[in-house]
Amino acid sequence: MNTAHLETVWAPRLLSVLRIVAALIFMAHGTQKLLGFPASPNPAPAILTLPWIAGVLEIVGGALLIPGLFVRPVAFVLSGLMAFAYWLAHAPRSPYPVLNGGDAAILYCFVFLFLAAAGGGVWSLDRALRKA
Repeated sequence: MNTAHLETVWAPRLLSVLRIVAALIFMAHGTQKLLGFPASPNPAPAILTLPWIAGVLEIVGGALLIPGLFVRPVAFVLSGLMAFAYWLAHAPRSPYPVLNGGDAAILYCFVFLFLAAAGGGVWSLDRALRKA
């Protein structure tokens, strides 16, 4: 296997795939919170509460990341959102992420931090607009 080919051709493409898949799944958290889809046993949060703001950021941020628009600043904000969510909502329950339900928040935090540094990959609107 030619690792140079993997690094030069496939790594930038897979960066875009990572961005798209993470954004789609992340956006589903926001639609569940605010729109009730997919169905949730929890009621929608009151407007301007922290869960409502998180839901808005999840929907808008995910919608921007899917096509790869403003990837670096959006991913940076979402990384901070997930760090904040972990320490505010999950960490007080237990010091162990597997027990406090915060493992997804940690993973999203670092995936988004990586995207903030790496950008959106070759299949992003940011890249297409730079070339134009």
